[in-house]
Amino acid sequence: MQSPFITELNQQNFMQVLESSQHTPLLIHFWASISPESSDVIPQLQQIAQNYNGAMTLALLNCEQEQSIAAQFGVQALPTVALFIDGKPVDGLGGPQPIHAIEAMLAKHLPSQDELNLNKALELITEGLHAQALTMLNTLPAELASRGDVKLALADCYLEAQNFEDAEVLLQNIPLEYQDNYYKGLIAKLEIHHQAANSPEIQSLEEQLALDPSNTKLAQELALNYHQVNRDEEALNLIWQFLVKDLGALDGDLKKSFMDILSALGQGNKTAAKYRSRLYSILY
Repeated sequence: MQSPFITELNQQNFMQVLESSQHTPLLIHFWASISPESSDVIPQLQQIAQNYNGAMTLALLNCEQEQSIAAQFGVQALPTVALFIDGKPVDGLGGPQPIHAIEAMLAKHLPSQDELNLNKALELITEGLHAQALTMLNTLPAELASRGDVKLALADCYLEAQNFEDAEVLLQNIPLEYQDNYYKGLIAKLEIHHQAANSPEIQSLEEQLALDPSNTKLAQELALNYHQVNRDEEALNLIWQFLVKDLGALDGDLKKSFMDILSALGQGNKTAAKYRSRLYSILY
């Protein structure tokens, strides 16, 4: 398996690979063809290295070909695995072991799969792949999701997806120690949205509707303007106040506007789901 996280250890690269553990944990697997148990486990160890996605490196040492290196480590049984961190051995197992025993050993010293997913999501955000990052962030357990840095990452993804309401809720609950330049940048994006979402045209329509609150056409126009600046909860709620009294308002055109907004928000949107349910309740 060709991978940047897996290497064959030999006399030429031995010191370089060992020194790499100063930066990235290194798992050395001592094996030989004369020990089927040591060679059979290699594909599983390679898969583990791939799953850690750079959080560790796997080095395979063929003890038959590199006897002097194996001797330096005093290997007495095959297979043997040894974990090095900061250039020093911190843990290991000798003799045949079930793969879950090796995984348990690594789990004591390396990030969990959830932490790896978080790191990958943060990496995706820096690459501008917010939609993919959001999918990964939404799989994190509550313990991780409650962290300030995760809330910031989620808010970033929500802003990119123009889900300003959820972004604002998160940004209102960021602990003081996380209110850094990243946080201030997200707040600035939200403020720009608020300024655009409260345009003079919208303010004028709001004032007119306040003076003529039963004007269905005016309400429709204001709702559509709300929708254009992603104030969808307000848009749907405003139209709903008229639809619930007269489903055929404006000869059905108001209902069409309502349905158009629901369609634009999509099936997975929580706000759309709430108002779609309300519409079904009076239709059926």
